Amino acid sequence: MPPSAAERPAGQGIAVIAEALYLTNLMLLPGLAFLLLLAYWWRHRSDAPPLGRCHLAQTVSASLWGGMLLVFINLLVILFGGYDSPNVWLFVILYFTLVHSTFILLGTLGLARAMAGKPYRYPLVGRPCPEFGL
Repeated sequence: MPPSAAERPAGQGIAVIAEALYLTNLMLLPGLAFLLLLAYWWRHRSDAPPLGRCHLAQTVSASLWGGMLLVFINLLVILFGGYDSPNVWLFVILYFTLVHSTFILLGTLGLARAMAGKPYRYPLVGRPCPEFGL
């Protein structure tokens, strides 16, 4: 039986929504879900409990890193012959196989931790959560 709202850790709802928006940005509605995540972060950045604040920081940071890597890949494509070149498929396949799938895996782990009411720090791209020693 799931815990009642009174038994859930403070900020768990914020954490779950942040992780869900992050995954939605990666898989279903890129761009739109990112804007919703930014708006959600802006609304709760200072008043969220530590658990929610930690997950919000992780998802926004990972989304920004993912966006920067996507821009970098596009620059590499342009540098190595443009979009008409056969080299474009090399970068696209490598990006989706290595980078995009890693971000999805991290988001899935983050969502599982949020649903369990536990903090999570994304490796390499995550922000510190000093409240939890992460």
